[in-house]
Amino acid sequence: MPVPSLLAVFAHPDDESLTAGGVLARHAAAGARVAVVTATWAADTPRAAELADALRILGAGTPRMLGYADARVPQSAPGRARFCDAPLDEAVRRLVTHIRDFRPEIMVTNDAYGGLTGHPDHVHTHRVAMLAAQAAGLEQLYPDAGAPWQPRALYLATHPHSAASALKDVVGAHKAMYSVPDDQVTATVDVGPWMEQKMAAVLAHRTEVERGAVPGLIAGLPQEDRTRLFSTEWYIRHTPVCVSTPASQTELTA
Repeated sequence: MPVPSLLAVFAHPDDESLTAGGVLARHAAAGARVAVVTATWAADTPRAAELADALRILGAGTPRMLGYADARVPQSAPGRARFCDAPLDEAVRRLVTHIRDFRPEIMVTNDAYGGLTGHPDHVHTHRVAMLAAQAAGLEQLYPDAGAPWQPRALYLATHPHSAASALKDVVGAHKAMYSVPDDQVTATVDVGPWMEQKMAAVLAHRTEVERGAVPGLIAGLPQEDRTRLFSTEWYIRHTPVCVSTPASQTELTA
C-alpha cells in the first residue's frame, strides 16, 4: 500500500527537524512525497540555507518559505511583518497555495500549545495550519490559490505528560513546558532507525547550534541520551472533514 504524502508546516527553520524529523525521514525513505512549509525567515538568510541542508538530509525536498519575521528576531525578514502580526487571512491564503500545489494526503504541524515550549510563533502556526487545511478543500475560498484539495488528516506534534519531564534538561528547567495527558496521544512513532538522519538534520541548523539554542544543547548530549530523548515522536490525529478514505491510507508510517 502506498505511503501517504506528507506536508509539514512549522514556524522556524529547525522546528521541522526537532519536532518531526524522524517522521519526515521515515516517510521519505518509504517512497512518499514529503515537503515542509516554514512560516518565518527570509529565503536569502543563512538560516534558510541551513534549512535547505536539513531538508536534503531528511529527503523532504526544497524549502517552501512564507517569509514572515520571527516574533523575537526582526532581522529574520527585514521589512516584513512578524508572523504573529500578519493578517490572518493573508497567512492562511499563502499556506493554502502550498497545500493545493503539493496536494498532501496528510499534514503535520504543532499542537494547540505550540509544542513543548509554547513559543508564540508555534501557537500561531497551529492556528494557521488548521484553518488552511480546512480552507484548502473549499472551492469558493481563495479561488486564485489553485484547485481545491482536502488533506485527509492532520497530525499535531505533541508530548505526553509521561515523556515531557525527561526533556527539562534540554528545554531548560526554568522554562514553562506544555504537554498533554497520555490518553490524548493517538500516534506514537518509533523513529529510532532514522535517528542518524534526524540528528544530522538538527545539527545542520548551525546558527542554532552555535548560539546554544536547543540544537546546540542536543549537540552536547551523549549519543545514548539523544536516542533516549528523541527516538520517539508523538502526535494527535485530527480529521478536517468527514472523508471516505480508509484510515490505513492516512496514517503516519508505523
